[in-house]
Amino acid sequence: MRAGSGLHHSDAEIAVEAVLEAIANALANGNRVEIRGFGVFSAKERRSRVGRNPRTGQHVPVARKLVPMFRASKEIREALNPHEV
Repeated sequence: MRAGSGLHHSDAEIAVEAVLEAIANALANGNRVEIRGFGVFSAKERRSRVGRNPRTGQHVPVARKLVPMFRASKEIREALNPHEV
């Protein structure tokens, strides 16, 4: 990142950490974050369910939880898969 930006490594690291912290805080507050041309970060609810302990085979309740999601923008998807355009 810093090669083309002119930023020192420490400044680039601070900037990236600040952006990631802002995204995490927004998700924790129930908001979605859209970075145009990059993608959308959001939180999705996973319902409670009955899981299985792989060692014992015993059924274990798994609580409801929120998980982070990321959906890449059309530009990113096309850059990764140019043959599908």
